[in-house]
Amino acid sequence: MSYQFITSAKLPTRHGEFDIHVFENEDGQEHVMLTVGLPVADQANVLNQQVAALSRNNNAPKEAPIPLIRIHSECLTGDAFSSLKCDCGPQLNTAMQAIQETGCGAILYLRQEGRGIGLTNKIRAYALQDQGHDTLDANLMLGLPADARVYDMCGPMLAHVGVDSVRLITNNPDKVAYLTEHGINVVERVPLLVGVNDMNADYLATKRDRMGHLLDKDFNTALHLNK
Repeated sequence: MSYQFITSAKLPTRHGEFDIHVFENEDGQEHVMLTVGLPVADQANVLNQQVAALSRNNNAPKEAPIPLIRIHSECLTGDAFSSLKCDCGPQLNTAMQAIQETGCGAILYLRQEGRGIGLTNKIRAYALQDQGHDTLDANLMLGLPADARVYDMCGPMLAHVGVDSVRLITNNPDKVAYLTEHGINVVERVPLLVGVNDMNADYLATKRDRMGHLLDKDFNTALHLNK
């Protein structure tokens, strides 16, 4: 699947101003990237040349910061409706705030609702969860994969802003592995555990115990930023 950049603009938010970039594949599926402090690739090359020249003039090496990156799959119920069944909304908002504070990073907002099964099937899975099944079994009972997400759009999106090394905000080792396998250097995994409540504790435990997510046993880990 190939992806192409479509357009970009400024996006003011309650966390600060981002540049918003839209990408599209040949099927017309759109993905969005929010960036701070990341020029597009051509501009990045010019900036790197300027930094190198400045370093030579000052006789002191200067290095561009490693951007803080969050790969976030769309979650209408969590991101827009503030659902307590998941931690998606708090994760998105915490990552946006952290990237603004560091001044260099991006949110890769991927349009693959419900771990890639779509909104309708996600709500069907919710109904099964209401009957006591966990999130993984609910998907399997519907004849769906536990996680149908793909990340092949991430490389072209990061390349658009000249990024090949990242500090990745994630608890999911699959995201680290995918980027590493596709030539992106993950110099640090930044844990993120926010939005924990009585309604999603079992959901998080399932991600930890059955899906391999790297979560603290007692859910008492917060976002760690090594600034």
